[in-house]
Amino acid sequence: MGARRPPLSSSAGAMSSLVKEDLAKRLFGPRRQRLHEFIEVEGAGAQRYYLCAAVTKSEEVEICMVKHWRVNREEKYEIVEKWFLKDLEMIDGKEADTDNPYFDMHFHKVYNLEAYSCASKYTFARTISKLNAMYLKKDLKIVNFDETYLNDDSIWSSSNRDCLVLMRICFYASNLVCLSLCPLS
Repeated sequence: MGARRPPLSSSAGAMSSLVKEDLAKRLFGPRRQRLHEFIEVEGAGAQRYYLCAAVTKSEEVEICMVKHWRVNREEKYEIVEKWFLKDLEMIDGKEADTDNPYFDMHFHKVYNLEAYSCASKYTFARTISKLNAMYLKKDLKIVNFDETYLNDDSIWSSSNRDCLVLMRICFYASNLVCLSLCPLS
């Protein structure tokens, strides 16, 4: 969808913390919602788009697409699409064995999305899974994701998000180096 911008996903450190704080204050706070997670998703044009997971005062889990743009020096946010977790039937990660940012959310219609990174796609799936366990406890299908990265009790789980992908790549690379140094006889 055009040239890549620097990421502002929740794994981008201090800048993303500021964006999350700003989203919570300007958009979700006035609506009396708690923002749990957001990831940047690809969109057209100069605007940024975030996929957000928030909990309403009545404890409904809302998933929404937020458009972000700047007018003069002021940040603007607008919810352009909204769904409820209770209506989500499935999250399809497309290919569990491939490092790709693509996933589908199945509501009454299928929405094809591209996260900024594979790690942020997993971050969002983990958040939705946690929120489902906390508030709905429904049978939510999360398919074509590597289970190792989805479970919080996993060694690869981390609050550093992108680090868990990098850690696993390094682990596999070191195993390959060790194997290549072993004599075959």
